Amino acid sequence: MPKHPTPCGAWPSPVTAALAAGKTVTLSSVTACAGGVFWLERRPANGGRTTLVGWREGEAPRDLTSPGFDVATRVHEYGGGAYSVAGRRAVLSHRGDGGVYMLTLEEGGTTPNPVLLAAGDELRYADFAVDPCGDWIVAVREDHGVEGEPENTLTLLPASPNAVVDGGTAIARGADFYASPRFSPDGRYLAWVEWNHPSMPWDETRLRVAWVVRADGTLRLEKMRTLSGDEESVVEPRWLDDRTLLAATDRDGWWNLHRFDVATGERRVFYAATEEIGQPHWVFGQQSFSILPDGRVIALSVRDGRARMLLLSPGAEDDATAREMDLGAPEQCPVLVADGSPPVFVWLDAPPDGPAAVVVGREGERPRLLRAATTLPFEADDIAVAQEIRFSLPDGVKGHALFYRPTNARYTASEGERPPMIVTAHGGPTARASEAFSFKVQWWTSRGFAVLDVNYSGSTGFGRAYRKRLDLEWGVLDVADCVAAARHVAKSGVVDPERIAIRGSSAGGLTVLAALAMSDVFAAGVSLYGVTDLRALAQETHKFEARYLDGLVGPWPEAEAVYRARSPLFMADRIRAPVLLLQGLEDKVVPPGQARAMVEALRAEGTPCALYEFPGEGHGFRDEATIARVFQIELDFYGRVFGFEPSGLTLAVEDRVAL
Repeated sequence: MPKHPTPCGAWPSPVTAALAAGKTVTLSSVTACAGGVFWLERRPANGGRTTLVGWREGEAPRDLTSPGFDVATRVHEYGGGAYSVAGRRAVLSHRGDGGVYMLTLEEGGTTPNPVLLAAGDELRYADFAVDPCGDWIVAVREDHGVEGEPENTLTLLPASPNAVVDGGTAIARGADFYASPRFSPDGRYLAWVEWNHPSMPWDETRLRVAWVVRADGTLRLEKMRTLSGDEESVVEPRWLDDRTLLAATDRDGWWNLHRFDVATGERRVFYAATEEIGQPHWVFGQQSFSILPDGRVIALSVRDGRARMLLLSPGAEDDATAREMDLGAPEQCPVLVADGSPPVFVWLDAPPDGPAAVVVGREGERPRLLRAATTLPFEADDIAVAQEIRFSLPDGVKGHALFYRPTNARYTASEGERPPMIVTAHGGPTARASEAFSFKVQWWTSRGFAVLDVNYSGSTGFGRAYRKRLDLEWGVLDVADCVAAARHVAKSGVVDPERIAIRGSSAGGLTVLAALAMSDVFAAGVSLYGVTDLRALAQETHKFEARYLDGLVGPWPEAEAVYRARSPLFMADRIRAPVLLLQGLEDKVVPPGQARAMVEALRAEGTPCALYEFPGEGHGFRDEATIARVFQIELDFYGRVFGFEPSGLTLAVEDRVAL
């Protein structure tokens, strides 16, 4: 079928705002227990609330919590680890009141409503570990009712719904942060990860273990000791057996697997290679590897920014042997459902050419779909797939980005026209651009834009050295890398060098605004709840990131001059390209005052800009109506800047961008 030549940006697209915003759920936290499979679905059509879903062989997936129950937590503001399943019971955090609930899981039929286990004013809970003996639950608790910073502890809760407590009993305290409490299979040990300011969990953590003592109707920890630490990031401890822990550590430059004998304290390499098995601890409950009953390990590995699955078999020497597994494109490490030959796994699949899905199956076989994030009403010819781009940085290091060409089955660029390009700076800044299918890419490529998603210095998936490149250089190297990536693609002639925009959220918003001030490459910029004043961020942000900037910029307040020099707020006089800012009014990470101050500074310089604020939204947009508006407002903005009329906009008159 011939394609219709149409100005780029104005292509009619099958990716509608309703599809991208309301018809797509966010799937996460896939697990299996006692033959059942469980996962979370965050549904924009339900106000962004998250539902626990369950499935068993012979049944259809069914909701286990009501539409009003929100299985989520605000510990560290980013959450994660909001539920755990053990046997026929699930332990849940309810974002609505911060309480901990227990749900009895029935086979078939109706599941009873969750029963309150623990609650308290200003308390939040996450990362639940259920005692193998069945009596207790250990959780990470964050207490916002204390003076000064919230207090984080490992807290003991009863596993009986008949014993509601006010808030639980702290059994480990003193560290600034805790994560990943895990009982040994026999219940005699508890392991966990902890760290202190100013380190972030990808900088330095400690792996700790203690005896579990049950006496006098309670549980306490004795003989606490440290198994690892000292300038290494240890994450995701799991028990290989009753006395041996497996954990990911970047001690040798990459997050690889080490095993720890808790009785002797001895540690040995389990598997090591120039690839990452482990992720930055932005949220609780991440799973990069899973231990099978026979001692083998399935691992989700990232090499050169690309994910793959490995099956690791312990060898006679310290290192395990590895072979790549045929399990599609998992975004989360597969979890064992049934131990057979071959075994049955469940995982979250994230292919580059289709929506995320929860699937179950065996290696080498076509997996069975349990739930897809959405149903695509279009064909493969409408989907842009990432092309890996490597480009040179000034010091000889190779930069990394993912490039997506404009893709539409029915439309093509007008004769002689080169497409505009949107450069994307991911958040974090300790995060990674992924090749997985995303409407944040397809919305643009299906309308005639190219997209360049940059893994700038500081990104994960490339080893500790690449991640540490951004130390004391945030606002410098990330900006330089995005500029270098854009110039590299523009030089190839595949995009219009006069129509390149840059967009980013959170930390990426700072990169956007600084790039507009420090280069002439970009003709427009969009900051979604982005950082504009590093000084204010250092003083106002939440506990988890309160000292993050010490490593990225310098110690506060000693380095205040650097904070000011790196803040886009004080570069406003150098920004001439139009700017769009999008901000949630309930944002506790980057408060709304940052966007407002930036707009005021830009307007004082006569720079075209617009600010849209969204009541009820925090750091990241959750509600269907908000998401749909944001997609369309940003498209309308580019139409104004690049001179095309977007197709299919349903914006209210007051939402049309005025510059």
